[in-house]
Amino acid sequence: MILTDTHTHLYYETDSAKLTELMQRSLDNQVSRLFLPNVDSKSIPLVFGLSEQYPQHCYPMLGLHPCDVREDFKEELAHIYKEANLRKIYAIGEIGIDLYWDKSTLSIQQEAFRTQIGWAKQMGLPIVIHCREAFGEIFEILEELKDDKLRGIFHCFTGDAAQAEKVISLGFYLGIGGVLTYKNSGLDKVVQDISLEHLVLETDSPYLTPVPFRGKQNESSYLVYVALKLADLKQIPIEEVARITTLNSEKVFGV
Repeated sequence: MILTDTHTHLYYETDSAKLTELMQRSLDNQVSRLFLPNVDSKSIPLVFGLSEQYPQHCYPMLGLHPCDVREDFKEELAHIYKEANLRKIYAIGEIGIDLYWDKSTLSIQQEAFRTQIGWAKQMGLPIVIHCREAFGEIFEILEELKDDKLRGIFHCFTGDAAQAEKVISLGFYLGIGGVLTYKNSGLDKVVQDISLEHLVLETDSPYLTPVPFRGKQNESSYLVYVALKLADLKQIPIEEVARITTLNSEKVFGV
């Protein structure tokens, strides 16, 4: 069985011994494919450092997180773009729009999002979208820029059935994580009616820890609990969930 964590910030752990333990627990739980998004220029060395340490298991992605789009965002984008062209990466991400913390930066978030979608098309890569309280704003841009090169994952999807259908209609995958295990999230009811062909799994570690570890720091090894919940909802073996969601990840990332 091979489980794929399509979105983890495991590299945030800078203690090398603890990071080794995190990776070993992940591999012990058969979570053997980990896709690593940076958030800004400072996190790039951490992403590449872990990817180089575990080249058979870790795959780097680069982008500017919407919460890190500030006054100097053009300089940040220039630095990230340069790095993205120097080494092999597998997606542009995580990118998008976040209006939870700061609505005043909407216009520059939109500009950064459009720019990075352009990179992805130019490089033939998927995008990994961060969306928080900005579904309408993000979809307006996706509809504007959609073509046969636009593809990717809606990371940490927690929307309703109608939103899920809109994502799927654009050919994107839904990234399903720990929120699926939360009792009152409602995500279980949405996912129950969606074919596995449209889903990939993720942890977003160290955030959004699944039950039974909710309240503690998340890690990629806990992806197994998301997979178990999905298997229970679909009434199929966890091995089948792993097989299909990993196949989906291979399709979107090309590896």
